[in-house]
Amino acid sequence: MNDAREARADALLHAVQDEGQRLKVFLGAAPGVGKTFAMLSAARDLRRQGVDVVVGLVETHGRSETAALLEGMEVLPTRAVQYAGREFREFDLEAALARKPAVILVDELAHTNLPGGRHALRWQDIAELLAAGIEVYTALNVQHLESLNDQVRRITGVAVRETVPDAFLDRARDIVLVDLPPRELIARLRQGKVYVPETAAVALDAFFSPSNLAALRELAVETVAAHVEHDLRGHMLARGDAMPVRRRVMAAIDGAGQSEYLVRVTRRIAERRGAPWSVLFVDRGGVDPERRERVDSAMRLARRLGGEAVTLRGHAVADELLTWADREGVGQIVVGRTRERPIARRLGYSLTQQLLRRGAHLELTIIATPAERAKARRQLRASMQPMPWRDYGFATFTTACAMALSFVADRFLSVANLSLIFLTSVLFVAVRTRMAVAVYAALLSFLGYNFFFAPPRYTFAIANADDVLAVVLFLVAALVCSRLATRLAGQVASLRAAQVRGRVLVTLGQQLATAADADGVRTVAAHALARALDAEVAVLARDAVERLVTSASVPATFALSTQDLAAADWSDAHAEPAGRSTDTLHGASCWMLPLGSEARRAGVVALRFPPDREPDADRRSLAQAMVLDISQALERARLASELESARVQGETERLRNALLSSVSHDLRSPLASMIGSAGTLLSYETQLPENERHELLNAILGEGQRLDRYIQNLLDMTRLGHGTLTLKRDWVDAGEVVTAAVGRAHKLFPDVRMDVQTPAKTLLLHVHPALIEQALFNILENAARFSPPGEAVRVTVRSEAERLLIDVADRGPGIPEDERARIFDMFYSVSRGDRGGQGTGLGLAICRGMIGAHGGSVEALPHVGGGTTIRISLPLPATPDER
Repeated sequence: MNDAREARADALLHAVQDEGQRLKVFLGAAPGVGKTFAMLSAARDLRRQGVDVVVGLVETHGRSETAALLEGMEVLPTRAVQYAGREFREFDLEAALARKPAVILVDELAHTNLPGGRHALRWQDIAELLAAGIEVYTALNVQHLESLNDQVRRITGVAVRETVPDAFLDRARDIVLVDLPPRELIARLRQGKVYVPETAAVALDAFFSPSNLAALRELAVETVAAHVEHDLRGHMLARGDAMPVRRRVMAAIDGAGQSEYLVRVTRRIAERRGAPWSVLFVDRGGVDPERRERVDSAMRLARRLGGEAVTLRGHAVADELLTWADREGVGQIVVGRTRERPIARRLGYSLTQQLLRRGAHLELTIIATPAERAKARRQLRASMQPMPWRDYGFATFTTACAMALSFVADRFLSVANLSLIFLTSVLFVAVRTRMAVAVYAALLSFLGYNFFFAPPRYTFAIANADDVLAVVLFLVAALVCSRLATRLAGQVASLRAAQVRGRVLVTLGQQLATAADADGVRTVAAHALARALDAEVAVLARDAVERLVTSASVPATFALSTQDLAAADWSDAHAEPAGRSTDTLHGASCWMLPLGSEARRAGVVALRFPPDREPDADRRSLAQAMVLDISQALERARLASELESARVQGETERLRNALLSSVSHDLRSPLASMIGSAGTLLSYETQLPENERHELLNAILGEGQRLDRYIQNLLDMTRLGHGTLTLKRDWVDAGEVVTAAVGRAHKLFPDVRMDVQTPAKTLLLHVHPALIEQALFNILENAARFSPPGEAVRVTVRSEAERLLIDVADRGPGIPEDERARIFDMFYSVSRGDRGGQGTGLGLAICRGMIGAHGGSVEALPHVGGGTTIRISLPLPATPDER
């Protein structure tokens, strides 16, 4: 019951998706049946109904009746492309997306675009039009369907290179069959209505024979019928009618030459049954690169055709296939048969016999093609030819060494024990070479052991029955051990590759964990990818104007072309790979991998491999795994930044509330003093002595200056709290900053002596000079207020461990140890603090904010002999000359 509800829900969802992406395909059995004519006629009918119809691209092939249908239609201009010294006209995808009509006509669905466009294939252009909400009318010949490629080649003898994935055709809401009897089509061809006369004559002798056209016509009818059946099944499920049994179809491939053919056959079987399908490969280790490439090619084909590609790892192929089939509800297994193995068949060890014996509940389909079987036999005969002389020379030398050692040990050991020496040599050869060489070593060892050591010696005859058994068991053991050792060597190689992959990912994770921010993550990523993949790498991120720029690269001179940037921008916008080795903007020199997702973009990784070396499947898989880890690290950095911003905002809000509660008192005191002094002058101006009037005026001036400093401190704190304190960094001598701050403090406190000690060499800071000077002035003002009369305030400047230290020491009453950290809080109001006397409680808090904005710190330390030392610590960056 649950399965029925899920199937009905899926059918309703597909129905909604079909309405959202409308594709109409005019399908024919061969060129010349009238697909373009029928498509234009349907478009003109829509235009008469008031529908916004535009012709994106239509190929008339010089047919006047087809060209006449274009009259009065809006035709988009095509795009000029220079290729091989000639100019061609191509469909302009950008113009179509900008025009965005209700319906657009794009002919020749299987067309391959010339280099320079966004996509390599026209069906990908149409997919983007559908995603943009535009209904598309297009035309296609049945021989261009991917799943029929092999079948068309067998029928016509012509290999069709331009194909369309069946999964894309499944998206079509309507498929219109445009049919013409073979005799009429041949007549049109002879009349020159399909090709020019010279081409038509060649076509009649090759592709356009009556038997070929009849077979292609049958394929076209079957394709449309399968589509109609699929639609009917979907409507039945959506209405809740009886649901047919949908058992999964599974194809098992081994990387042999017929793997792609097996995938296509499985797709057609699953389509007729209306069932989901999968392609499985069981990796037992030790897969050679050529076979791995065939497996990867078949897996890519399966994904293009809408199937599921699965790779399992295990030793027993039949066990892995049957376990997965039981778990996933498989009803039919499709296997290929390319080679005859008489021994395995007689012993019952062949994969087919194991599946028949143990999979009685499954339907087993064995696919065999004479061409592939003949090819496999040729490969088998070729494999029996002598291998390179080095491997056989190594096996011969190892066997000779075993014989020499056996001659030495013959006087001490029995004949049966001597066989262990030969068995060890066979194992050594098996680990270092291939299976065929190991078998050769086993046979050579068997003959040498029999001839030289088994009585009667120096003959191949064996007199003792026990020796016969020993010799036979030795041969069997040698063959079995050589097979196991060869397989173990392959598995070790596979494990070694997996270990390298795991070590690379672990190292990357450790390095990403130490990165402090997003820029650090990108720098680590660029270097890690370059080392692991042996490629040039650039990590791109969007700047303030949403433009992709290089954030980190290896080497530093990495440059991207205009086509590379276009591929990177498309990859980032769609969260899909683009550029080299893909079907989207494949003319780019780099393989673009997106960081993040389409909902939250984080940039692009550009990988540039040498032009003559394409990345293999393992390298591509490793690159994608590393990019996934990098994307997650960037997301963590973003979340950490947002968390820190939220924490700062909360702290700012708390300080703002404290500020509001303190402002009334700290503003009222100087204002009350100023108002009282001004009122006294106004009332008793003529009666007061001149010296008293000067005292009152000085009081007003002093309180006004105090109020001005307090307001300036409030403004600084506001900028710090809101994060609007802009740092205008510049290179400045630390001694100059200290001298300027001491000069300002001396004007405010002329009676306080200040001793300054600066280093002889110049110490350069890359800071905002005015802010550092203001922070140091606040500390000097605080020290001067608490310094006893006659005692100097000492300022010491020095460098230590790539940091600049500025110590301001006074001989005041000092600060208790448990309160030293609190003096940098706003509105600190104990007896010491910068609120003592006339302090506002903001000076040291502002100092900490300004120094912290530069990556530094401020702390209070006890002073030897009494008093307090305030220490400023700032980083000393590398100077421009040192970089």
